[in-house]
Amino acid sequence: MTMAAIETTDLTKRYGEETALETLELTVEEGEVFGFLGPNGAGKTTTIDLLLDFIRPSEGSATVLGYDTHEETDAVRERVGILPDGFDLWERSSGSRHLEFALDSKGGTESPEALLERVGLDLADAERPVGDYSKGMKQRLAMAMALVGDPDLLVLDEPSSGLDPHGIRTFQEIIREEAADGTTVFFSSHILGQVSAVCDRVGILDDGQLVTVDTIAGLRERSGVGSSLVVDVAGEPSVQRTSLTDIGGVTEVTADDGRLRVTYADPAAKAHAIHRLVESGTPIVDFDIEEATLEDLFSAFTGVEAESVGEGAAADESKATRRTAADGGVADEEVVQ
Repeated sequence: MTMAAIETTDLTKRYGEETALETLELTVEEGEVFGFLGPNGAGKTTTIDLLLDFIRPSEGSATVLGYDTHEETDAVRERVGILPDGFDLWERSSGSRHLEFALDSKGGTESPEALLERVGLDLADAERPVGDYSKGMKQRLAMAMALVGDPDLLVLDEPSSGLDPHGIRTFQEIIREEAADGTTVFFSSHILGQVSAVCDRVGILDDGQLVTVDTIAGLRERSGVGSSLVVDVAGEPSVQRTSLTDIGGVTEVTADDGRLRVTYADPAAKAHAIHRLVESGTPIVDFDIEEATLEDLFSAFTGVEAESVGEGAAADESKATRRTAADGGVADEEVVQ
């Protein structure tokens, strides 16, 4: 029987009259990659701060790797690698000095050069002051520090912030490699496509409440948001439309401008639709599949338009905590956003 990497019970955080997180019931299994989705202000960073005991809950409890987050904080932090959102680095110190500090603090045996290579940071850049770094370079350095000590759990808060497409691919590869080695990865994001690329399961948080938890396939099935088979035909497509509406799993058929759009909830329906069109002698010019995106699913479950999820890419809480990456994210000041 495997142990849950993260488990929360009625986890709640209030700031005065404002509830940042309400009765969160969440289980993340060992070895899985779990994406924590939500718009800015949904409660993602509050959840992470509670799991790492940077702030204390108003109610409820949580365990990380079997340890109580409040009573056994040191045991949790020894086994967790953290890339916090809104982290601070020592701008006058070099990237190498940051890594040396992290290795000494965690008792890590990794080669600094290997860690830098893994996150795509040049050795020459590692000797420069961090104050000269771009945001993406700082993010790469912070990820290298999070990997120190071969953690059992990686907690990544908006890990792709400031990265270019190549950097995003590098981070996705790291996440896959860590998961393949048995590391649990828990990361929050408002960038939906990046979550769907690597996650085993996804949790959607909205306004401090957990809306749903499922696989991407499960979310598609439950949301009622269908994918579409788009068929270009020669001639008037409305003639063929009625012949497809009774296929099991088809939810809607529309015809416009030489094109049939068959929306379905059951993936098997697309093959039946093509087969029926061929049988009827319909002259098919081309066809394509438009899968329901994670953005579509997010909107279906929360009522929030996907375009607004990423607005205000700063911290996602009305009250957030700034953390220093080198000291494992220990809170040093509370900032009202």
